[in-house]
Amino acid sequence: MHATKVPKYRHQKVKGHDYAFVDLNGVRRYLGEYDSPESKNSYDRLIAEWLETGRSKIAAPALSTKPKEASVLELCGRFWEHVENYYRKPDGTATSEQDIFRQVIRTIKQLYAGLRVSEFGPRALKAVRQQFIERKICRDTANKYTSRVKSVFKWGVEQELVPPSVWHGLQAVAGLRRGRCEAPESEGVEPVQQTHVDAIQPFVSKQVWALIKLQLFTAARPGELVMLRSADIDKSGLIWVYTPKDHKTAHHGKKRCIYIGPKAQEIVAPFMVSRPIGDFLFSPVEAEKERHAEAESHRRPDQKQNACKTKRVIGDHYTTDSYRRCIDRACEKAGVPSWHPNQLRHNAATCVRKEFGLDVAQVILGHGSLSITEIYAELDREKAINAIAKSG
Repeated sequence: MHATKVPKYRHQKVKGHDYAFVDLNGVRRYLGEYDSPESKNSYDRLIAEWLETGRSKIAAPALSTKPKEASVLELCGRFWEHVENYYRKPDGTATSEQDIFRQVIRTIKQLYAGLRVSEFGPRALKAVRQQFIERKICRDTANKYTSRVKSVFKWGVEQELVPPSVWHGLQAVAGLRRGRCEAPESEGVEPVQQTHVDAIQPFVSKQVWALIKLQLFTAARPGELVMLRSADIDKSGLIWVYTPKDHKTAHHGKKRCIYIGPKAQEIVAPFMVSRPIGDFLFSPVEAEKERHAEAESHRRPDQKQNACKTKRVIGDHYTTDSYRRCIDRACEKAGVPSWHPNQLRHNAATCVRKEFGLDVAQVILGHGSLSITEIYAELDREKAINAIAKSG
């Protein structure tokens, strides 16, 4: 480890003006007006680059010859408008990609908001990546975030906001390698113990418990089941087939089929009774009404309803986040280690793969990349149906 301390953000008065500066390896670098956001931004950027380069001397960036050239701040603002319009689901809601880009763009602006886009090179990219590492973000995620930074500048090249040479330069920055960087490794998602699953049943609504059981029987993703409707289920065969309109690979034009076997049908059927075919089967509004009906009441018959103290609005279906929070609270009440819905998918995957093989598990789980063709899925579809008829 280096013993050199991080240079401080310092103050100097010159003829009635207050300047901020920092000394890096004996070279004084002026940052602008003292205590201004711009000078602090420049300080953070220089220190990040200095640390990333092993505390060696950093050359001052060349002045831009294009006075109207876009700044990094402007590029980020324009790109965020693109993110808000592009990364949306068919129903208009934001995808998780928006949250990822929000974190990435925030980090870029913290270090390089005032920089010209032509001055953002490989060293700057590595400095941004170092910020991800210092936040204890795992290596795989840090690489994904760094790739998103490159995407920002690639989009800028497409819009003629960024010189193509900048994009080519960023491509030279290789991803972090296992065992050769400071970033921690991800632990991965492991199956949850069945005893920990059973322990929370008394502390969740019947809607949430149905979602949990369905995940174990179908190996579906949480986001696929919370949107389950009768209208999306083909009940013409022995095995029902649920085709969600929105799923992880929908934007690639891939079709997702979730097979609902006899055991899973017993769970779903009660929620279909007296419900419009287009309504969601698992409603948090119904869960709240049932909870209130079962709770002891000390209210007078003529007592007025208390005003709502929060802006929380209960939706007509669970989201992946609300579903996860229900499980998390139940785990706390049951006194078991916290687990999340994605672990249930791994439980189901382990069982299916062990009994029926990897190819069948791949179809049931919907694991497809661009290299796995629809023909491959069709060849194993019959095996998948036979497997789910026995297990689910």
